[in-house]
Amino acid sequence: MLSYRHAFHAGNHADMLKHFTLYLVLDYFNRKDKPYWYIDTHSGAGLYDLRGPEAQKVGEHRHGIARMQAAPVLPETLAAFLGRLNGSLPEPHLYCGSPWLAQSLLRPGDKLRLFELHPADFQHLQANMQEARLGRRGQLAQADGYQGLIALLPPPTRRAVVLIDPPYEEKQDYTRVTHTLKEAQKRFAQGCYLVWYPCLSREESRQLPRRLQALSPENYLQAELYVQHPRADGFGMHGSGMFVINPPYLLAKQLEEALPALSECLAQDDGARFVLDYQIP
Repeated sequence: MLSYRHAFHAGNHADMLKHFTLYLVLDYFNRKDKPYWYIDTHSGAGLYDLRGPEAQKVGEHRHGIARMQAAPVLPETLAAFLGRLNGSLPEPHLYCGSPWLAQSLLRPGDKLRLFELHPADFQHLQANMQEARLGRRGQLAQADGYQGLIALLPPPTRRAVVLIDPPYEEKQDYTRVTHTLKEAQKRFAQGCYLVWYPCLSREESRQLPRRLQALSPENYLQAELYVQHPRADGFGMHGSGMFVINPPYLLAKQLEEALPALSECLAQDDGARFVLDYQIP
């Protein structure tokens, strides 16, 4: 099944948590002079038009990026993240996907490896990344990102940030995420792996963080952002999470400082809250 299109959800509260966490991780990797790879298993289209029919149909960005931009005061790291977003976009009505954000942060010696299986989104990704003028820094593939990731490991640089961000439109995505991470760790144990997941009432969603933690019980970070109470009928996403294996040592402190403000800014009812759990050697 390839029905999911992120254009309907671009710039929502889940993107705020995901992209803020990714921004902090890449910023940390940039502090060392050594090059690294960024690998994105589910890249999407790269850029999204918030004035387009898909984004306007649902309007989720109004409760995400629009609230961030309207906030009078933000903690320093959130303000820096928002500045990076605004500065990287070619037009103010656009919103970035993770590949676009990553390419704006990576240095000339770093590499991007981007996977997207959906044919329409891959065409958009090609066009958008061509505008970014990646040159030899980037390689794009219309392929299964789970398999593509394993084939790339270990990277020649022995430094890499990996984002695994499937749509979870099929139950097997939950199993594939954990299986892929387990195989990835066998090939490249020191990689920094970021997994985004939705917070839903369904059992697979609630069990995923526990299964991820079992893969790296001594070196992980889990951040969840809830914007509302779960619906009574059990449907819909009331929050989202980021699970990081081998997180940068600064990440926990940065999120501790920023998540209260992010939760307050994006709250849709009094069920808004955040969870931060970590074990870092």
